[in-house]
Amino acid sequence: MSLVGQPAPTFTLKNTAKEDVSLSDFRGQKVVLAFYPAAFTGVCTKEMCAFRDALASFNDVNATVFGISVDNPFTNGEFATKNGITFPLLSDYSRKTVEAYGIAFANFAGLEGYTSANRAVFVLDEDGNVTYEWIAPTLGTEPNYDEVKAAAS
Repeated sequence: MSLVGQPAPTFTLKNTAKEDVSLSDFRGQKVVLAFYPAAFTGVCTKEMCAFRDALASFNDVNATVFGISVDNPFTNGEFATKNGITFPLLSDYSRKTVEAYGIAFANFAGLEGYTSANRAVFVLDEDGNVTYEWIAPTLGTEPNYDEVKAAAS
């Protein structure tokens, strides 16, 4: 079921410094939530680096970008450092957020019982409503970055 037109599920997740980041703190701003399955994997690295490279265009329209995975804060921190990612990477290690957004991906990489995030992007307006949703048909598919930028403008 699509979340477009609905209030985005709220969350409080840990950033790479193990500090709480709450979605509700960003009301009044556009927000881009870029969910990725796993740090240090090929497509996820390309995706997060593409958002890194486009960060100025999101900042220009007052949009805050978050990368979200089920990886722990330490892994996300190393991933950010290695790839020069300057926007916050958040850890949904409880998997509650990926479940709330309907993008939990069971048996990731053939690992029975391991759930990751599906690759997905949600854009929220200043009131916290979902205005854009893209969910990857396969984990190897990247979003259309120009479409995401347009949705955040």
